[in-house]
Amino acid sequence: MTQKANDTKAALLEYVLGVADDSLILGQRVSEWLGHAPAMELDIACSNLALDLIGQAQLYYEYAAKLQGEGKSADDLAFLRDGHHFRNHLLVEQPNGDFGQTIVRHYLFMMFHLKRSELLVGSDDKELAAIAAKTVRELEYHLRFSADWFRRLALGTDEGNRRIQDGLENLWSFTFEMFKDVPAETPLYEAGTVPRPSEIEAGWNAAVADLLQEAGISPSARKAAPTKGRIAGHHTEHLGHLLAEMQFLQRAYPGLSW
Repeated sequence: MTQKANDTKAALLEYVLGVADDSLILGQRVSEWLGHAPAMELDIACSNLALDLIGQAQLYYEYAAKLQGEGKSADDLAFLRDGHHFRNHLLVEQPNGDFGQTIVRHYLFMMFHLKRSELLVGSDDKELAAIAAKTVRELEYHLRFSADWFRRLALGTDEGNRRIQDGLENLWSFTFEMFKDVPAETPLYEAGTVPRPSEIEAGWNAAVADLLQEAGISPSARKAAPTKGRIAGHHTEHLGHLLAEMQFLQRAYPGLSW
């Protein structure tokens, strides 16, 4: 295998891990509402959202393990990697805050995640395309759920509107990272294996702007937060706390299986 082919394979592995990490970390965050959501129906809904995301992560981790070729399992990649090896976007690791902030985070990321997955369905990598195709219908529901609650809270009461606005203020600066092209992935973009993140930005902006206008919410004017989570594994302190809890059993009892 040539050096160029090796570099392309390494870039694909990092990309697939990034998609898996996004789903796993957001799934873990949403699962934290179990037993704490504002209503029983939302408790069940959040549990189902988390299960969807963690199931999607498993599919991508299994493919990543195959690409890596070191005999590792999906569990190894999820539970035995340190924080600086994770390639998720910074947005998904941000704390839940109140339910309004959780809804804002879910909507902002799902709009990106769904558009990315729809483009991945057309990938020249058939296995990657097949995984993406399995997830699209679930992500459509996630987007519909979060957009629905965004409207309900923003248009329902002054308190709900304030919480959505505060959530947007806290999270908006983390959205810029999602549209940064990764130099190492250029061969994948050119081959049609994965979409350029920058190609998603215009459609995302238009869709989000429509909902914000409908809900009477204004986006923050803040500058972009650091954007090295996806590219270099530079994360906020929140990821370390999340991983410490999520990975505890597997690290305390190596080889543990159900």
